[in-house]
Amino acid sequence: MQHIADAAAALASGRLSAASLVDAALDRIADPSGEGKRAFTALHADAARAEARAIDALRHAGRAPSPWAGIPVTVKDLFDEAGHPTPAGSAVLRDAPPAAADAPAVRRLRRMGFVVIGRTNMTEFAFSGLGVNPHYGTPRSPWDRATGHIPGGSSAGAAVAAADHMGFGGLGTDTGGSCRVPAALCGVVGFKPTARRVPIAGVLPLAPSLDSVGPLARSTACCALLDAVISGEEMPQPLPQRPVAGLRLALPRGTFLTEDMDQTVANTFQRALARLAAAGARIEMLDIPELAELPVVNATGGFAASEAWAWHRRLIAERGDAYDPRILARIRRGERMSAAEYLDLLGHRARLIAAVARRTAPFDALLTPTCPIVPPSLAEVEPEEGYNRINLLLLRNTSVGNFLDRCSISLPIHRPGEAPVGLMLTGETMGDAHLLAVAQAVETALAA
Repeated sequence: MQHIADAAAALASGRLSAASLVDAALDRIADPSGEGKRAFTALHADAARAEARAIDALRHAGRAPSPWAGIPVTVKDLFDEAGHPTPAGSAVLRDAPPAAADAPAVRRLRRMGFVVIGRTNMTEFAFSGLGVNPHYGTPRSPWDRATGHIPGGSSAGAAVAAADHMGFGGLGTDTGGSCRVPAALCGVVGFKPTARRVPIAGVLPLAPSLDSVGPLARSTACCALLDAVISGEEMPQPLPQRPVAGLRLALPRGTFLTEDMDQTVANTFQRALARLAAAGARIEMLDIPELAELPVVNATGGFAASEAWAWHRRLIAERGDAYDPRILARIRRGERMSAAEYLDLLGHRARLIAAVARRTAPFDALLTPTCPIVPPSLAEVEPEEGYNRINLLLLRNTSVGNFLDRCSISLPIHRPGEAPVGLMLTGETMGDAHLLAVAQAVETALAA
């Protein structure tokens, strides 16, 4: 079964039990030829099996808390779970005291009966788009595993788990692309909501001004359902069906489409555009000159470095030698930002959000490649130069949506056997419901 709706239908009909779904996911994780040992930092196997049995009994009695009760999902290693530490992919916090309560997003999943089977691996403290982790190992992208390619980050394990059917989806976070980049590099769907829609309480922060909590799964409908649950909807409804014909999609000129894009991404993206146009979508070029200002206003490290330094400075003073040196260097950039520079950054952000919103308002979504390159090999990011260059390149397109406080989604558009390529749709601030409906229409048209 591919999708959450398939599992819910099988549970409702009695063809499958929650226990069998959980056992199947755990078997996939335990497969010695797979990526389970690197995709997860902790498993809740015994608790998950016990929860599944309890849910099966409730369903038999007609008391299941929702149609999705018993479906296994994952959570990224920076979400609080009651009784478990929150290491955030680090060695520094591996032995931290257990959390006293679930993060609200996790609690909302459990309230609907979803079974959390484990905590997924991530870039240490979420501060990189590569997905490399020297403490827990780096899970490999599903593409060409014999060679070994990075999964994208920071929600690396969540993407690999979704791609490899180690559950039906999972919670990630996205500060500069950390749901969408690994989704693109692993061939799944990753959704970054408008940040304010989902509480970030109980989530170890990177940059609270940018942090957002979003799902990764194998379809837009799966992501939309998980998003509805974690944003607090009492009883989520299916996405409205709409045709792709008549959608007005904007292609931003400049960096998004021209600089440093490899030929595979260019060809796959153009093929997708041609299919959408043939299905009746109106695709128009759009000038957004304000985007050229983003590297300038973020030159001193932006919100990520400054706000990460504020959170980490005391921990670094005590345990800095235990950090991944590459992550430590990024956090330390924030030490040099002055209060005046931070206030200037706030002002620039407000101005650019308003200016870009005026240009994009007539469109249903912005349309770009998620990442300009296919997954690099693990060897390519081993040297410092390769690590830094590729990290910036992978996050270049996605980070725009975070800075501009938008919702955004990555859809896989490659054919089976090809290198994974993501198509990114970016909507308006608080336009999440519309964007998800548009994404489903695009997904359906490209699958036809």
